[in-house]
Amino acid sequence: MGVSTGMDVTSIWAVLIIASAGGAHNDGANEVAGNREPPWYNRGRPMSGASHPWSRIPWKTTSSRPVYDNRWIKVREDIAELPSGQTTVYGVVECSECVGVLPFLDGDRVVLVGQYRYVARDFYWEIPTGGQHAGETLEEAAQRELAEEAGYEAGCLVKLCDFHTSKSILREVAHLYMATELRPASRPPDHTEFIERRVLPFAEVLAMVERGEIKDSMTVIAVLHAARRR
Repeated sequence: MGVSTGMDVTSIWAVLIIASAGGAHNDGANEVAGNREPPWYNRGRPMSGASHPWSRIPWKTTSSRPVYDNRWIKVREDIAELPSGQTTVYGVVECSECVGVLPFLDGDRVVLVGQYRYVARDFYWEIPTGGQHAGETLEEAAQRELAEEAGYEAGCLVKLCDFHTSKSILREVAHLYMATELRPASRPPDHTEFIERRVLPFAEVLAMVERGEIKDSMTVIAVLHAARRR
């Protein structure tokens, strides 16, 4: 179904790609401003065509020590050897893989859940999400989170994509699903969850993404993927 919005989905993807390139843009700005000299392999050539001969060489872990862990995360400190032979300290946060489910009640309406997010310090609307438990398949984790947070189970789960939630210091892979053929299901929520539920037109949820009202990356990506399939 077509959705009349200020930007089409292709434009939204383009904005996200441009935004994700912010780090490279800042590096280029620093070089233009004279804050640091471009590396030898970029001197005299445009940044857009730069290709470092070491860009695909894996870094080696020379040592690793645990720093902290709880039931949700593990933190370690590595010493990594760069392709240049130099070493650097690298802090790594590890989480279990996680799932997100975009539930369609019918062809035009979806269920969102809302809750206060402690780290972000605000209330947000998002899709049901959560970590995969030991012994669960990803589909089982998706069904559990859907029941706990939205109060439904899905007759059909379609995989939308998987992605790294943060590739720099966090090792976490998110798996996104679209859920249809919903039927009521009751499962007790996690003791840390105090959730609101709301049924919204999918067109409005897409507009909320465009307006920047939905901040959760799993929700944004799931909505955009679903929109491209319509």
